[in-house]
Amino acid sequence: MEKSAGFNDNWESVSPPNVESVKVAGDLAFVHEFGGNGSKPSYQEASGAPVENISPLGLEVTPFTTIFLNIGQMIGTGVFSTPATILKGVGSVGLSLIFWALGFLIAGCQLAIYTELASFFPNRSGAEVVYLEQAYPRPKYLMPAAFAVQSVLLSFSSSNAIVMAEYLFATGEYTPTAWQQKGLAVACMTFIILLVIFSTKWSLRLSNGVGIIKVITLIFISITGFVVLGGHTRVKDPTANFRNSFEGTDPASGYGLSNALVKVNFAYAGYTNAFNVVNEVKNPIKTLKRTAPASLLAVAILYLLCNIAYFAAVPAKSLKTSKLLAASLFFSAVFGGKSSSKALNFLIAVSAFGNIVSVIIGSTRIIRECGRQGVLPYPKMWASTRPFGTPLAPYILKWGLTILMILAPPAGDAFNFIVDLQSYPSNVFLAFLSFGLLLIRRKRKQAGIVDVEFRTWTAAIIFSLAVNVFLLIMPWYPPPGGRYGGDVSFCIGFCVVYYAIWMYVLPRFGHYEIRQELVSLEGENLKAHQLIKVPTSDLARWDNEHDVLGQKISADAARSNEGSTENIQNAEKN
Repeated sequence: MEKSAGFNDNWESVSPPNVESVKVAGDLAFVHEFGGNGSKPSYQEASGAPVENISPLGLEVTPFTTIFLNIGQMIGTGVFSTPATILKGVGSVGLSLIFWALGFLIAGCQLAIYTELASFFPNRSGAEVVYLEQAYPRPKYLMPAAFAVQSVLLSFSSSNAIVMAEYLFATGEYTPTAWQQKGLAVACMTFIILLVIFSTKWSLRLSNGVGIIKVITLIFISITGFVVLGGHTRVKDPTANFRNSFEGTDPASGYGLSNALVKVNFAYAGYTNAFNVVNEVKNPIKTLKRTAPASLLAVAILYLLCNIAYFAAVPAKSLKTSKLLAASLFFSAVFGGKSSSKALNFLIAVSAFGNIVSVIIGSTRIIRECGRQGVLPYPKMWASTRPFGTPLAPYILKWGLTILMILAPPAGDAFNFIVDLQSYPSNVFLAFLSFGLLLIRRKRKQAGIVDVEFRTWTAAIIFSLAVNVFLLIMPWYPPPGGRYGGDVSFCIGFCVVYYAIWMYVLPRFGHYEIRQELVSLEGENLKAHQLIKVPTSDLARWDNEHDVLGQKISADAARSNEGSTENIQNAEKN
């Protein structure tokens, strides 16, 4: 078994500052860490990014903000367009509504998984990056490296930037060229980045404000739907779609059903966004146990009511065949005229704007955490919050990749291409995450760590895992245009090859091994791991001089480690 730095060969612990104790399970070392956000102390495997005892990004995220970080990402442009796509996939109005309810059930189970995982690590932001790192600590750095590659390569918000530009032009009743649309999308993204880059507090307030506008918009559509059903509008037969509501269902269309499920999941995506900022929330688990389910429930109710409104006003056949958004058909059927169309176009642009803001806030914390793990080059750069108290490097990366993806794909195909490219690799990691919770439970039990603030039903974990596996298998089911599962295999294959070369091939030929070193920036607030190359001839000395976190230990402790090593070696000779 490979010896971990910070333990002598009798597994005696050396406690660095801010670490109360270490528990061992096999070759895993769990350190007891404290956060400054009012959360309980937690144990985490030592190869993960170090806990920042005082959040360098502050504690600006209020309970109200956690609700609208989730709502802001969930309510993007999907609710205005996805209902028609789902109806095409399942064939009938009745099954379509069931799929929206099923999407809520799936999201609820996965939300429960996130909540339990957050209760294990309440002083780490980054959500998935943290939970995958802790669920799969061996082989060392494999899961963090794979997730970092995926997070960096797919870290763009181009689809919503393109949609925002498209509907701003539509509001002004102007038909742009492809490059005019791309130009406005670039300007929109640049404007948003400049808004969030200068202040965490004001970017969160902006997210709250736009989130409120989105909720009001969906409430308006929902209430209008009830008015339509009451027969008080120009719609002649508002209940037509609800008579024989399952007519047209095609259970044999496996691809259509699976594609509809993917689209529903995409519409709910964002219900865990607040978990990306856990270390910026006071008493995070107590807060998120209330606010996260509340935000998901509110959005699910609004989604169902909006779908009912669309079906009350627009014939199912028109929804299936028209190239217009479901919301556009609804507004035209109920209000008519250009003014309602312009108002809707503007609201969709605002919704896309708010979605970008919420996504950027959450995803930059993920990228920052990947950097703090040490698997990205220049960890100090990714961890730094200078000069504005915001994660500057992740913001710049997010902006650069988004601009690239706006300019690269053809404008007409960009949205579907990007949704598919981002959705399917993400499902791989979500499946790993669901199974990973069971692994974390087992490892913590072996190490004698039993405290927990929240526990998910095992049935919910199994159901979530089954759904994730289904979503991974179905892309290989031949659709009319061929398979699209290659996106997944390429992404995962690239990650594994990258890891093997970096962790094994290069060290073997270079006669060194990878070790983690704890680095602090700007005092003790900012902490990160830096993965360094230690020559093979220097490994014993380096391991004796550093603890499990990669922090240098005292000379006396180092001598104790060295003496223990010699004793074990002598014992092995005898």
